[in-house]
Amino acid sequence: MKVALAQLDIAWEDKEKNKKRCCEMIEQAKKQGAALIVFPEMTLTGFSMNTEEQGETLQNSPTIAFFQQKAKQYDMAMIFGLIIKEGEKSENHCIMLNKHPFSYGAESKYYTGGNQVVFGTIEDIPFSTLICYDLRFPEIFQVCSTKSHVITVIANWPSPRRCHWISLLKARAIENQCYILGVNRCGSGDGLEYSGDSMIIDPYGEVLAWAKQPCQELVVAEIDDSIVTKYREEFPLKKDRKPLLYSQLYQ
Repeated sequence: MKVALAQLDIAWEDKEKNKKRCCEMIEQAKKQGAALIVFPEMTLTGFSMNTEEQGETLQNSPTIAFFQQKAKQYDMAMIFGLIIKEGEKSENHCIMLNKHPFSYGAESKYYTGGNQVVFGTIEDIPFSTLICYDLRFPEIFQVCSTKSHVITVIANWPSPRRCHWISLLKARAIENQCYILGVNRCGSGDGLEYSGDSMIIDPYGEVLAWAKQPCQELVVAEIDDSIVTKYREEFPLKKDRKPLLYSQLYQ
């Protein structure tokens, strides 16, 4: 399956301008034959704390409606991020839309502290979606990879911690014997600079595609689900893990 990562230069809190940029990326991805396009965290706003104005509700979300329409128009699965208002606080959501039907295939909420991992599939390949800061917690990835062969990480990861982003993405692929799709924004927002470095990494830790320049770019590569299965059979790393022991040691 061909996948595309949309490394966006997100216009700060300007949803309409960012929709236009997303449309350009979707058009490019379609021309290159991608079955999935993945966008950065808080796709249409940037990492905003202005949740009262920028947040939406799951029941009536213009952002979800926009991506639903594009998924239908281009016959393409899409993963994107947005702010969801839930009571007094807000949540940082990652939404995965399959081509048909339009449903939330996977969702991770870590804006106010998430407590679940949800699995989904795209073209029969099991996926998990995580967000930015989750990259620093290998336990979450271990849980996801018990079922998933592909884990996406959508982010607004600042340039000063660029080396962490690159190293941790590779480590998560190697540790979990899965594909890692890391999508970061580029440009600047709210006084922070972002380097991009969006990349597609295979289960062996090899980088298949990498946007090394801090500019808007589409990253495209083929992923092969059978490689994950074969590698895990040849080197059954997970069978040697001892999660019950680890949990006891934590206590």
